[in-house]
Amino acid sequence: MEPALLNEVPSLDLADFTSGDARRKQQFVEHLGEAFTNIGFVAIKNHGLSDELRNDLYDSVQEFFSQPDDVKRKYEFPELFGQRGYIGKGKETAKGFKVADLKEFYHVGQPEPVGQMPSNIFPEEFPDFKKYTLEVYHTFESTGKTLLRAIAIYLGLPEDYFEDKVKNGDSLLRALHYFPIPNPELVPEGAVRAAAHGDINLITLLMGASAEGLEVLRRDGQWIAITALPDQIVVNVGDMLDRLTNHKLKSTIHRVVNPPREKMGTSRYSIPFFMHPRADMDLTSLESCITSENPKLYTDMTAGEFLDERLRELGLKK
Repeated sequence: MEPALLNEVPSLDLADFTSGDARRKQQFVEHLGEAFTNIGFVAIKNHGLSDELRNDLYDSVQEFFSQPDDVKRKYEFPELFGQRGYIGKGKETAKGFKVADLKEFYHVGQPEPVGQMPSNIFPEEFPDFKKYTLEVYHTFESTGKTLLRAIAIYLGLPEDYFEDKVKNGDSLLRALHYFPIPNPELVPEGAVRAAAHGDINLITLLMGASAEGLEVLRRDGQWIAITALPDQIVVNVGDMLDRLTNHKLKSTIHRVVNPPREKMGTSRYSIPFFMHPRADMDLTSLESCITSENPKLYTDMTAGEFLDERLRELGLKK
């Protein structure tokens, strides 16, 4: 029987998982698994990010993006393929689209890079930017590991299955600025703040944005608006977890639509954390997720190979 179509994202409390109460923990696992199997999104409270830290982060991010383009471009390095530092306007195009998204962003990666990972780049004029992005990076990396423990249990895997795969993983904190459009009539046809896409990674953790606009594509083809309460973050399945589970857990297509014409002259800020494993993680679909009713969908590849493929599709890597 098909699960019911949802008009809103299910809300869960991470404290249920960490409570030490076996019944609450198991209920959290089951509800998280149901949400990720059905719609691919969930709203989580008690996620570890304080209001104060979130506000400090947004203030420092807005300070950076309010600078002239020549200041921001000092921190743009094309040879890093958008993996660290500033990525300017018109640089990223969603897979399958020809028009670039209406955004600019800044990537902060693993504070202690290993292997071939590049080191972080921080704007030297704005020390708060470094301070608060790294603090949130560590917070969400810890929260993400906890959520992956719950996902592992739901999949019938050892609770620590993902632990060594995400240790010093290539996760990214992305500070996004959807810049004002004072003359909407000059926007290229079809250009939106973020065209319909699936995330590349295992899971994405997203704190509340500064304005509405996020929508998710439901199974029946309807777009529904995603909103979270002030004390919640939104968590969704990425393509890597979808591949690993042979589409049992769904990486759902989502987008950020343009605001009404009268609000096009305003900024929107959003700061997702993309939880990535190490590049050598094998994304071969789990045997337990392959059945005669759900035959294997994906070719075998590592997380690094998949990321490289997607960066080329996004136009960040030639």
